[in-house]
Amino acid sequence: METVTPLVIAKLNYWIYIALMMIGLYAMIAKRNLVKKIIGMNILQTAIILFFISSGAKTNATLPILVHGPKGYDPVINAAGYINPLPHVLMLTAIVVAVATLGVGLALIILLYRQYQTLDEEKIVAQLKQE
Repeated sequence: METVTPLVIAKLNYWIYIALMMIGLYAMIAKRNLVKKIIGMNILQTAIILFFISSGAKTNATLPILVHGPKGYDPVINAAGYINPLPHVLMLTAIVVAVATLGVGLALIILLYRQYQTLDEEKIVAQLKQE
């Protein structure tokens, strides 16, 4: 039991991401209100974005900016000493897509509410079957 606790604490951020993902997935599957489903989708997207950003982090690493040194500078680059910026850049794009998805989803929900006067998924499906 003593070896499990430090391992769990060392990977605490992963447990938080898993918890956020499960909350978002639960909201998307179990809730009947469409706004709650959209919020659940946003929580799930946020958990995935946080996971990828944390996977790109490195301790004791520096930015990948090369500065020309004095004469006789060794041009061999030690890649292990630099942070990989690619996950961070990709997640910036994912944040933009998540905001756009949330905006389109909420706009569609507004249109559905104006048409059916409810946000309950089952009531909307029942009204669609009657038509």
